[in-house]
Amino acid sequence: MLLADDTEKILAHVRSLLGPEFEIVGTVNNGIDAVEQAKHLKPDVLVIDISMPGLNGLEAVALLRPHSEAKAVFLTVHKGMDFVAAAFAAGASAYVAKTDVDTDLVPAIMQALEGGRFISQSITSE
Repeated sequence: MLLADDTEKILAHVRSLLGPEFEIVGTVNNGIDAVEQAKHLKPDVLVIDISMPGLNGLEAVALLRPHSEAKAVFLTVHKGMDFVAAAFAAGASAYVAKTDVDTDLVPAIMQALEGGRFISQSITSE
């Protein structure tokens, strides 16, 4: 699993949350590094934020689609359905609101690995 977020505090929290159940092969803090590392490390899952420097998460996942089989799990503050639609159009398997990280991230990853889709229940049509 590769983690991509521009906030070190979020990366540390997600690493501690996922570490007991999943192998984390790397962390990056921008979209350009997410693309490069995903191509190099070939993770089964990419947990990625939308708002990041360089390339945003949507652009990074769209660029990776032809080169990676990683399941893209978005972890973001954006709760509007327009962002959800854009994430799935880019190739997402799951969409988790950061406010729901403790309850939703592990189930979202499990669902993605099983070939399903997951959206946090707190997502609204704002």
